[in-house]
Amino acid sequence: MVELSPKTNLLEQNAYKYSLQDVKNPNLWRDIYNYEEIPKIPFNHRRVPIGMPEEIWMTDTSFRDGMQSQAPYTPEQIVHLYKLMSRLGGPKGLIRQTEFFVYSEQDRRAIEKCRETGLEFPEITTWIRASLNDFKLIRDMGIRETGILVSCSDYHIFKKLGMTRGQALEHYKKTVYAALEMGIHPRCHFEDITRADFYGFVIPFVNELQRMSEESGIPIKIRACDTMGYGVPFSEVALPRSVPGIIYGIQHYANVPSEMIEWHGHNDFYKGVANASCAWLYGASSVNCSMLGIGERTGNVPLEAMVMEYASLRGTLDGMDPTAITEIAEYFEKDIGYRIDPMTPFVGAYFNSTRAGIHADGLMKDEEIYNIFNTEKILNRPAQVVISNTSGAAGIAYWLNTHYHLTGEASVSKKDDIVVCMKEWVDAQYETGRQTVMSTEELEGFVMKYREENN
Repeated sequence: MVELSPKTNLLEQNAYKYSLQDVKNPNLWRDIYNYEEIPKIPFNHRRVPIGMPEEIWMTDTSFRDGMQSQAPYTPEQIVHLYKLMSRLGGPKGLIRQTEFFVYSEQDRRAIEKCRETGLEFPEITTWIRASLNDFKLIRDMGIRETGILVSCSDYHIFKKLGMTRGQALEHYKKTVYAALEMGIHPRCHFEDITRADFYGFVIPFVNELQRMSEESGIPIKIRACDTMGYGVPFSEVALPRSVPGIIYGIQHYANVPSEMIEWHGHNDFYKGVANASCAWLYGASSVNCSMLGIGERTGNVPLEAMVMEYASLRGTLDGMDPTAITEIAEYFEKDIGYRIDPMTPFVGAYFNSTRAGIHADGLMKDEEIYNIFNTEKILNRPAQVVISNTSGAAGIAYWLNTHYHLTGEASVSKKDDIVVCMKEWVDAQYETGRQTVMSTEELEGFVMKYREENN
């Protein structure tokens, strides 16, 4: 059949439907995923078109996937972070949802406390096991949407579940039917999609879900989960590793609308952010993230990174408040006790700092020379220098001016007496074999002593 596509406004062939390939033996893609070698990236030179949706947004998994990788947050900590997340997402709710566990009393109390804030966004959703009791639990709690695990690679179907593809498909369909019968909106988590047989299992299963959605009148969301971080954002890469191919295929061959497609990535091969942006570009409206990227193994896609990606791709923050990013980072370190690597973009102590004297000299003349953007305005984080043996007089002068908010006539230059004396003192520290940078407390102590001796 030839039909006019509402997306491309072109006549497209729409006759072929992919059927389940119920193989006897699992396809483990050993030519790509030989466990004794680094996974390979094969190219097939097949291109799919970029198709950025009209609307894009983020969802959050900090209180589900994020909490699987460290000590659970208290309900009070969750509520505080939930409020900051809502502020970060802005009035348009660009952080649209956040998901919770519901198994413990602590989990349920956190959900109720977040609800009591009266905030519209992010909407509270859940992640549950495929059991009738779990469905009843979230129905009684008044939860609209829940995530359901539907592992889709043969690694999981054959090795973990001990099923064939056909058995897994029927098992998953029964689970989704149970949710639909209770009026719950299913979000199907296609675990390990970057090792799955895309046309032999994923697309036939998605087609079944689309049929079930049409029959029930309840939308079913597809979350494409790059569980092991194998996804690749490059054009012309072959499936199952191609992020463009996965997103385009779900949309084109299963007719899933963009707003029902969500990408969930991990960062095992340093491609988490690039893959999430790629998912947006090729047709997924939603990318799933966690605050500071906290998640299993190497972590999830950092929420703060996708806020920046959104602004870069759209040319606007659309009402989001990125200063909340700095407050989230401070809360994690000071109240939760989580250590952020100092070189982490946007939130690390050194992300907009320099140790080099020549860079500090440039910052004094015009901070735009060595700062990625106006970090003071956008993140409430002014550009900084870190004092060490390479900072020089320019670095010390810049530190004094920024740390003590010295401007105009009150500001100091690298020739001022306090700067000269401070540089001599810093140099002396390193001449005796010091290896670490100067702490704020040490520098403040020197300034206090200098003022006492020279007043």
